[in-house]
Amino acid sequence: MERSRKASGVAKKKKVRVAFKKNRQKRTRANDLTRRYRQDDLARAEPASAERVRAKGDLSRHRTIVTDVAEAGTPKPGEPGAPEPSANRSVDLSACLTGRVIRVHGLLSMVEGDDGRTWACHVRRILKTLAIDGRNVIAVGDRVWFRPGNAAGDEGMIEKVEARRGTITRGYRRREHVIACNVDQVLIVSAFAEPGLKLPLIDRYLISAETGGVRPIIILNKADLVDTAPFQWVIGLYTQLGYETLVTSAATGQGIPRLKELLGEGTTAFSGQSGVGKSSLLNAIQPGLALRVREVSDWTTKGKHTTTTAELIRLESGGHVVDTPGLRQFELWGVDPGEVEAHFVEFRPYIPLCKYPSCSHTHEDQCAVKDAVHWGQIHFGRYESYLKVYAQQPIEGE
Repeated sequence: MERSRKASGVAKKKKVRVAFKKNRQKRTRANDLTRRYRQDDLARAEPASAERVRAKGDLSRHRTIVTDVAEAGTPKPGEPGAPEPSANRSVDLSACLTGRVIRVHGLLSMVEGDDGRTWACHVRRILKTLAIDGRNVIAVGDRVWFRPGNAAGDEGMIEKVEARRGTITRGYRRREHVIACNVDQVLIVSAFAEPGLKLPLIDRYLISAETGGVRPIIILNKADLVDTAPFQWVIGLYTQLGYETLVTSAATGQGIPRLKELLGEGTTAFSGQSGVGKSSLLNAIQPGLALRVREVSDWTTKGKHTTTTAELIRLESGGHVVDTPGLRQFELWGVDPGEVEAHFVEFRPYIPLCKYPSCSHTHEDQCAVKDAVHWGQIHFGRYESYLKVYAQQPIEGE
């Protein structure tokens, strides 16, 4: 109903000031001999050949754009949960089609239209220059409005990006990297061996999933390479915390029926470090995919990058899967150190019992959380993960 109302052009509009990406203020070379040569008396005496009419510097970092009036109750710009300016930008939707981004290749975004056709789309420049925290304006899974660009019906221009829900993000070079968006659940894939379990990485994925409103499911793969008995405490740890934990093996088929059942509805993101077998599991679920797989490096015992770009895949058994590349590093984004405690579910019963209301559970005395760790009521490994997240230390994921 809302989409049809917007498409008909009756949505109310207003002008707002939004921030754009900063311009470069300094030249790359301080000793420009050519410019110094030109700065003689004769050159200064010449009249200016043109006058600048566009603002420069700080004045050029904001623009006025036309947006649709947000519905009542929608957070205002700058408030938590507020949509990006690209989601509210007003465009003529009557000339646009809707679709979903299934793959991003450099400057091109492959969009699957609602009619099933695939379009190679560029992104409108104004969307790319808006000052946002993300590395890219477009991410796999985005719902977009695009304008067809040719008669053949295979190229287009993305005019608007709808507000996202269900996101998995990380921090990368002080920017937000959206791994997948508009997903219902994330399968956090780890491996018993080659490259081996990395529980702090799983803990960070759990925090990212809870922050983004996505249901997390832990997949422990390559069960055929080890005796799983010594790892039962890991399965029990996360199961008792309320997270579904599944043991799988693409080689033997262990856990594949349940995995296929989990993927049957909605949209699922497959994520984890390199070499844990994400592509192998997808090939076991649907052999016709024929996704490339590679062996783990004998020298570093780490995974090699096989999947290089995220891709949205439609499964024959139902549902969609976002196959994501393996990550080298996972740094949380948008999580304040003072809020980290809330993302560790086993901490919650003890937090009100701490002596200090603002207890960080790191160095204070009479801390109920630290006491629970001492008496084995909270697993020490989980507490170590908390300390690293609180200190904002990155974790190598490869």
